Amino acid sequence: MIEEQECVLVVDDARDTLEILDRDLSAHGYRVFTAPGVDEALRILESTPVDLVITDFMMPKRNGLDLVRHIRENLANTEVMMITGYGSIGGAVNAVRSGAEDYLTKPFTEEELIAAVERTLDKVRLRRDSQARAGTKTAAPHGLIAQSRAMRDIFAVMQRVAPNSATVLISGESGTGKELVARAIHYASPRAAAPFLPINCGAIPQELFESELFGHVRGAFTGAIESRAGFFQTADGGTIFLDEISEMKLGLQVKLLRVLEDREVYMVGATRPVKVDIRIIATTNKDLMSLVKKGAFREDLYFRLLIITIAIPPLRRREEDILLLAHHFAVTSANEFGKPIPRFTHKALEALKNYDWPGNVRELKNVVQRLVLMSDTGIIDVTDLPPNMRFSISFHTGLNRTLAEVESEHIRSVTASVGGNKTKAAEILGIDRKTLREKLKDRHEDPEKS
Repeated sequence: MIEEQECVLVVDDARDTLEILDRDLSAHGYRVFTAPGVDEALRILESTPVDLVITDFMMPKRNGLDLVRHIRENLANTEVMMITGYGSIGGAVNAVRSGAEDYLTKPFTEEELIAAVERTLDKVRLRRDSQARAGTKTAAPHGLIAQSRAMRDIFAVMQRVAPNSATVLISGESGTGKELVARAIHYASPRAAAPFLPINCGAIPQELFESELFGHVRGAFTGAIESRAGFFQTADGGTIFLDEISEMKLGLQVKLLRVLEDREVYMVGATRPVKVDIRIIATTNKDLMSLVKKGAFREDLYFRLLIITIAIPPLRRREEDILLLAHHFAVTSANEFGKPIPRFTHKALEALKNYDWPGNVRELKNVVQRLVLMSDTGIIDVTDLPPNMRFSISFHTGLNRTLAEVESEHIRSVTASVGGNKTKAAEILGIDRKTLREKLKDRHEDPEKS
């Protein structure tokens, strides 16, 4: 039974067909309207929201193709299925080209009817869900776009730590949005009016890092013709953002530890410290504890950074956020490039959801920007996506692969072949949905929710 009763309009000039379809659809929990022709159907559509129209092709006065075209031009949230006799399959194909989602050839069974209706309504539900998410006002702070449980938990931590000056360590894969989280914390804090100063610890040459970070006095080294403040003095009263702190050399880690403990810096060549009022937020995409064990990161600094920790999950673990972010980037990109906001087809949305996103949110943003820029029709289909995001047959069939690799590839292939439908995939694989979810989860190929 359908949780929320969905509305289906059946259009056919044969009374017995209307009665049979009305009976079968009503028995499966749908609210059914019937019309003996296109004109009657149009009157119903003017006053009643309808999820799906099932229409015959051959009818007097106006045929089903006229109705399909009207719906596609005027009712964006209504889908269409065509019913046709065997001799009119060409008309059904034209209907699909004009915007019908599917067609059924007479005679068909009740099971075939309901399966086709469910397939079509699944696409309606997915599209409406993605549109609703795109328009949802989340509680995300300062421009962060997310509604997954994991990110909501992170937002709660951010709200707690923003009012104080505690050091924060943010971990996560590259592209997950660590700097966005850091900025959100800063701009929700009492330091919002002071500078937020990002420093890429891997981009500044190490021989210049100490001078850039702490400043130097005149004559401290060759070329130091005048004293210059460093990042810590420049950000006084605000926040220093140390991006990828694992790249910082051990010698500088000692001096950073002193800043964390005493809130004072020694400029290069100076004999007296300078007091600074700063908050430090650091990020890493590496396991700092493993670096500590290897002697590549100071243990005392590591524990000093662990006051507040925020671990951002990769995008593949946040299925609820993928479509929300995709629509957000589509809207912002369309506005930026002066293009119409595109519509994603069902297959394109499924491909976005099922892709692994190794580059995380950054990769998703770049992909959507490219799709919007290159789109001429305003519709983004799966064929418009980059080749690595589409399902393709693997040619790696050699005998040098492990059993786990073969199993993983077969699971991916089967799941992709049924459009990501976990129930169908589990049936084909001969396992239950829970086992399939666990196998996909173990391979980082499927979020918790499916």
